[in-house]
Amino acid sequence: MASILDEYEDSQNIRQSSQQHSRLTSANIGLTHSGFVNVRLEEEKPIFNKQRIDFTPPERINHLAVCNNQLCMSLGKDTLLRIDLAKPDQPNQTELGRKDDSKVHKLFLDPTGSHLLISLSTSECLYLNRNTQKVRSLSRWRGHLIDSVGWNKLLGNETSTGPILVGTSQGIIFEAEISANEGSLFNTNPDQYFRQVHSLEEDGKPAPVCCLEIERGPENKYFIIATTRKRLFQFVGKVAEGSEQQGFSTIFNQNQDLLPSFQEFPANMGYSEITFYTAKLRNFPKAFAWMMGNGVLYGQLDYVRPDSLLSDVQVWEYTPDVDISQNKPISIVLTQFHFLLLLHDRIKAICTLNGQVVFEDVFPDKFGSLKRMIKDPIGGLVWIYTERAVFRYHIQREARDVWQMYMSMNKFDLAKEYCRDRPECMDMVLAKEAEYCFLNRRYLESAKCYAMTQNYFEEIALKFIEAKQEEALKEFLLKKLNNLKQSERTQITLLVTWLTELYLNRLGQLESDGNSLIFQETRNEFHQFLSSSKHRECLFNNRSTIYDLLASHGNVDDMVYFSVVMQDYERVISHHCQHDNFSAALDVLAKHCNEKLFYKFSPVLMQHIPKNVVDAWIQMGKKLDPKKLIPALMNYSQMGSAQQIKETIRYMEFCVYELNVTEEAIHNYLLSLYAKYKTDSLLQYLRQAGTHPSEIHYDLKYALRLCAEHGFLKACVLVYRIMELHEEAVDLALQVDVDLAKSCADLPEDDEEMRKKLWLKIARHVVQEEKDVKKAMNCLSSCNLLKIEDILPFFPDFVTIDHFKEAICSSLEEYNKHIEELKQEMEEATESAKRIREDIQEMRNKYGVVDSQEKCAACDFPLLNRPFYLFLCGHMFHNDCLFQEVTPHLSTFKQNRLEELQKKLAATTQSSKSRHRPAPKEEGDTASLGKGIAATSHEQIVSDIDDIVASECAYCGELMIKSIDKPFFDPQKFEQDKSSWL
Repeated sequence: MASILDEYEDSQNIRQSSQQHSRLTSANIGLTHSGFVNVRLEEEKPIFNKQRIDFTPPERINHLAVCNNQLCMSLGKDTLLRIDLAKPDQPNQTELGRKDDSKVHKLFLDPTGSHLLISLSTSECLYLNRNTQKVRSLSRWRGHLIDSVGWNKLLGNETSTGPILVGTSQGIIFEAEISANEGSLFNTNPDQYFRQVHSLEEDGKPAPVCCLEIERGPENKYFIIATTRKRLFQFVGKVAEGSEQQGFSTIFNQNQDLLPSFQEFPANMGYSEITFYTAKLRNFPKAFAWMMGNGVLYGQLDYVRPDSLLSDVQVWEYTPDVDISQNKPISIVLTQFHFLLLLHDRIKAICTLNGQVVFEDVFPDKFGSLKRMIKDPIGGLVWIYTERAVFRYHIQREARDVWQMYMSMNKFDLAKEYCRDRPECMDMVLAKEAEYCFLNRRYLESAKCYAMTQNYFEEIALKFIEAKQEEALKEFLLKKLNNLKQSERTQITLLVTWLTELYLNRLGQLESDGNSLIFQETRNEFHQFLSSSKHRECLFNNRSTIYDLLASHGNVDDMVYFSVVMQDYERVISHHCQHDNFSAALDVLAKHCNEKLFYKFSPVLMQHIPKNVVDAWIQMGKKLDPKKLIPALMNYSQMGSAQQIKETIRYMEFCVYELNVTEEAIHNYLLSLYAKYKTDSLLQYLRQAGTHPSEIHYDLKYALRLCAEHGFLKACVLVYRIMELHEEAVDLALQVDVDLAKSCADLPEDDEEMRKKLWLKIARHVVQEEKDVKKAMNCLSSCNLLKIEDILPFFPDFVTIDHFKEAICSSLEEYNKHIEELKQEMEEATESAKRIREDIQEMRNKYGVVDSQEKCAACDFPLLNRPFYLFLCGHMFHNDCLFQEVTPHLSTFKQNRLEELQKKLAATTQSSKSRHRPAPKEEGDTASLGKGIAATSHEQIVSDIDDIVASECAYCGELMIKSIDKPFFDPQKFEQDKSSWL
């Protein structure tokens, strides 16, 4: 008994598996038309897998009940075996303790597996709780042979059943409640109450209640189903909320005035059985199957209907080998898509969708005849037992082939629902649905389904073409296109091009038919297709092909739309320009601000809408390069209207005055426009442009030539002045105005000779050309460089002195005054030289006293140890210390000069030492002369060194002031010095 459920006999599995697969697809390994390869690497397990429990009962098995993993078995006459399937190695055996001839009639186990009712053939009933070993008699139930029990799924628990219904062999329905508690001292019975609520009849006589089922629907609505041999009764009623514990009497009382709703069938095989299917995660059944004489009544349970719980009912007749007189079905079990019929030697599984037998399993004779089949509503296992063996069936992936049945019934939505995780099956369903829709002339639906299959593309496309269904073909191509991956570029290109052609054909046809509404809808759809972001890359790469297609159909509007989508604004603008829609072209330019397109199309647009174009240029501001717009401006300004010229000048002025453009070409062009068309602004522009060549952005020579060609003399004078050609400026200014010439003559301020020359030109012009002596005298007063004697040669011989007597007198007085000033300056110079000589003589006799304790201001060592310098401020430095203090602050030139002098000093010192040696007598005079020269040279070098190093005190002089912004440490040596301190 320790291994009661651990080992199983699988001798029937191979045969069952072969039967199961015989009705599947024709080939287990093969290449289907859809492109999917269907390869099964191992044999698939059957849906209904039988397993025999390795258990030999000590006595014959009478009855068996299973629920919630609790198995109860009646053995022999007086033994009851209970097994918790979670602990199969711990069975519990209980003796009923009956000494009479009573036999177990039926066993009833509640949904929790806690309450077991034992109906005896002597019209008695016993009760056994899962947690006890004591079998208790239900005294109130005595005298009734119990055939069915309707358990209370809502209120039942481990200690109490709650109100339940009990059906007897006499057609009476009782309401009862059983409690596992011991009760009071005077009431030890587990049955709390037992009262009749209804009775059932057939043909005017009481009929046994074969089955009872209680279900609760929405809004506290209860449904009670009771069956007899030929009838199925329904009782529907509401129970007030909170009064469920009072039982079901109110439901039967509500139906007393009316005959109960029932369905009756003529055939009678002596009993019937009803079974229900409850889906996972649901609290109430969804389908039922009633086994009766005429077959199996199958249907759905609809809890919303007010009058009946049953819906979509149909009767599946028994197969020919089932005879209700000789080979009657014993039990029935309902699963999701099948109901199992138990015969005396076999089990049959019949599909509830088509009524076909999909599975049949024959049991060997050695086990004896089959007695009953039970399904655990909680665990889902199906149990079958004979007198000597127990079997159970595992139901695995029952829905695996349901899609085929739904597909054969043309219920494609349900078929797809049951093969979502099997793409090869989904493909077959979609192909079948597509074919079905095509045959029924539902071409658009067919196209959508075909697009999701893996069928051959060419075959499907030709199919729609032969049927002349372009809309369906278009739908198929669109769906196929959306299903393609981005990496499948060749296929995408093919479909996009084909779809474009189909759209264009359709638009052309609708336009010729005059159907404006559908035409506009199709165009909008076409535009949506062209602007699809998913296929943008393909459309962009093949835009030339799309343009060719659009052009071949003469579809200009869609070509413009496509150009905008592809951001091919050049084509859009060209289209507008070709159709003289220049404003629209400019709007596209202004909207997208493409500089290259502005440069390309501005010449055309400037010719027709110059003001708008210039406004757009100005709005673009610095984004445009004015120099690249000059060719268009120059081309049309020469042959254009006054408005074009006006707008050209306006834009050039904007560039110069607002954008501050410095390009020479821009300024030259503006200058030429002023010279030709706006002369009053020319001189003003030249004056604002600046007076120095570095400030000028136009070409001076070009400006001079332009002004000379058009006779603008004042402008020429201004250009000459900027070019610093003063003589030419004065010469030209004299042709215009003497005052202008005078302003030009004063320009060379640093060159008095030039100024004098220019003023002489003016004077000569005034005297010789204008013959105005008074103006000539004014020239003398205007320029202090001119004297009367400078302009006298210009006057003719017959001119009298009276005209310039005052000028001569003024000149003589000025000469006399100048002579007196020179005399005074000479006297002041003589006096200053005298004072300087006295100061020099005084300095020669000046001295300072140095104490023996004095120290060097730089090194703080005694001063008298080495040669030193003494300054008037009182600071004293060793010779070498002063060199170290001053040298870093000297300029590079002076440092090089100092180094050179030190080398010369060292050389003269060495030569003087060699001369101190005794010399031959005949060379004495020469050596003496050389010695004198060397001494003179040595003193000069020392003097030059002193001038560089000791010209001022290193701590009090200008050198210290200049070094105030220098750091105390050299930045390059700071880190080295810093590390030395650590």
